Amino acid sequence: MIRAFSDGDAAAIVGFWNPIVRDTGVTFTSALKTPAEMVAYVAARRAAGREVFVAEVAGQVAGFAGYDQFRPSDGYLHSMEHTVILGPAARGQGLGRALMRAVEDHARAAGAHVMIAAISGENPAAVAFHAAIGYAEAGRLPQVGRKLGRWMDLVLMQKLL
Repeated sequence: MIRAFSDGDAAAIVGFWNPIVRDTGVTFTSALKTPAEMVAYVAARRAAGREVFVAEVAGQVAGFAGYDQFRPSDGYLHSMEHTVILGPAARGQGLGRALMRAVEDHARAAGAHVMIAAISGENPAAVAFHAAIGYAEAGRLPQVGRKLGRWMDLVLMQKLL
């Protein structure tokens, strides 16, 4: 089931997001999240007219996706960037696709023109996932991220909504 985030989802989300942050090159950040920060993350997006969605399986939060403006300038008012994170047990079940459909539909209804994915070059599964749902590679920025003692590429993909 896909639904809008509620504050009670925050602990479950940071429970599967923090190991990804801590242990992988999937995201360039190394700052672990707290439930309070997750609630603030969602509140900031909602204040700007965006939304964060949650995937639930058997009553348990299994993943989430949200979006916000790509860059802060008014020239980017119609360009959005998303985040989609699934817990390990949720992968390969179509939940990522369902979350992305909810994000894209919400963004389109709010007047967005393009959705952007900024993907670690160390995450070929995410590149393949985005290609499968209609995103095209728009650029690759070599060695712009650094984490886990190594330089990482950033792959930019986009989909016109």
